[in-house]
Amino acid sequence: MEYVIEMLNIRKEFPGIVANDNITLQLKKGEIHALLGENGAGKSTLMNVLFGLYQPENGEIRVNGEPVKITNPNIANDLGIGMVHQHFMLVEPFTVTENIILGKETTSGGKIDIKNAEKKVREISEKYGLAVDPQAKISDISVGMQQRVEILKTLYRGAEILIFDEPTAVLTPQEIHELIQIMKTLINEGKSIILITHKLKEIMEVCDRVTVIRKGVGIGTVNVSETNPNELASLMVGREVTFKTEKIPADPKQNVLDIKDLHVKDSRGLSAINGLDLQIRAGEIVGIAGVDGNGQTELLEAITGLRRSESGSIMINGKNIRNHSPRKVTESGVGHIPQDRHKHGLVLDFPIGENMVLQTYYQKPFSNKGVLNFKEIYKKANSLIKEFDVRTPSEFTLARALSGGNQQKAIIGREVDRDPDLLIAAQPTRGLDVGAIEFIHKRLIEQRDHGKAVLLLSFELDEIMNVSDRIAVIYEGKIVAIVDPKQTTEQELGLLMAGSQRKEAGEEANV
Repeated sequence: MEYVIEMLNIRKEFPGIVANDNITLQLKKGEIHALLGENGAGKSTLMNVLFGLYQPENGEIRVNGEPVKITNPNIANDLGIGMVHQHFMLVEPFTVTENIILGKETTSGGKIDIKNAEKKVREISEKYGLAVDPQAKISDISVGMQQRVEILKTLYRGAEILIFDEPTAVLTPQEIHELIQIMKTLINEGKSIILITHKLKEIMEVCDRVTVIRKGVGIGTVNVSETNPNELASLMVGREVTFKTEKIPADPKQNVLDIKDLHVKDSRGLSAINGLDLQIRAGEIVGIAGVDGNGQTELLEAITGLRRSESGSIMINGKNIRNHSPRKVTESGVGHIPQDRHKHGLVLDFPIGENMVLQTYYQKPFSNKGVLNFKEIYKKANSLIKEFDVRTPSEFTLARALSGGNQQKAIIGREVDRDPDLLIAAQPTRGLDVGAIEFIHKRLIEQRDHGKAVLLLSFELDEIMNVSDRIAVIYEGKIVAIVDPKQTTEQELGLLMAGSQRKEAGEEANV
């Protein structure tokens, strides 16, 4: 069998941890090969070895049957290997073309030849159906477009083998559909793709074979046509995984959150929330469904004190907290799992232990008269790390060194432990594997069953349908319908999210 890439018995160690324990992965020409595993299983590490960012302790890499030593990404590029990273490597003030040619600039008369570069970028973009404007600034284009720029960057450098690292983690459902079409086009043009993911639906839809790794060990490679999502989930986490969220019917009590006629502007000063009303009761989960950009972010920022609102009221247990500081909002009984865990959830260069008390460090027993008590801080952190199964070498490990799933578990542990009356969970499972998703859904339902109000924001419709007791549909900054997940379909929700009217929306809103 002719393989374009062979990674044979790759071993990669970091201090105190074996990230890849003699893993073998073989990529055929013209296939989409999934690399599947839990958060922290060693997927990205293995691909960083292939791309030359890490050097393995043992093992051999072959390209087209020839043994190679890939000591840096330039050698990987020369061998026709390109990588589309999970966190994009783009310079925001630069244009698309400037980003693509960075490090590969061609000059004419001592100047960078931008015109020719733009022409080449446009040609590649059209050939692969990427539809990217070469002159657009990175700061002005959507996340989905930025990802296309990363793909273009690899193609500009002549990549025949593309590594996609969790490419759909930050995309909307529409962008995911478009990316899958782009991948198919790349394969039709003779490229080969390794797709790092833990989204089983995407593997079943687009991949030919899948290699599973668990806790750094290779479990095996299977043909997608001969497997199913349940079998893959079991291979990935080492046990049966339930996809359906088990829960008893909600028993809602009094209003905890009551928003009336709220108006909020976005960062450009344009109206983002236009007279929005929303109530959430103790003992229920209300999911917010909507296409990204319809005011969800501004709504959550207004509730949590991260953004000023123009008018209206935001009542928590009968007390108006509109335009209070984030700390005052927190002390009013609000917990917040933010949608961007790096920007608003963690201080990445602090130890994970100190991140566990970011909301309470100024209170006893963690501090006394302004002096921090680190013994108590780390004692608390240790108990939360155990309770929420945060997999970390120690409580002193920097937050940035943990996998996305473990960072998320740490944030959830911190917020749930404070026992808030309202828990806001924004994209709580974004970029997480099925095991971590199952864990987080159980925790949200536990909060509900303890008589707490939960506001869930997610762009995953099946998550909204599965976990919510009521679904509030947001469109152009207003709640346009409130529906019962048991009496609606993804199709109907999709139409409401796109702004179509629903005859019984008024009746449903009174449920």
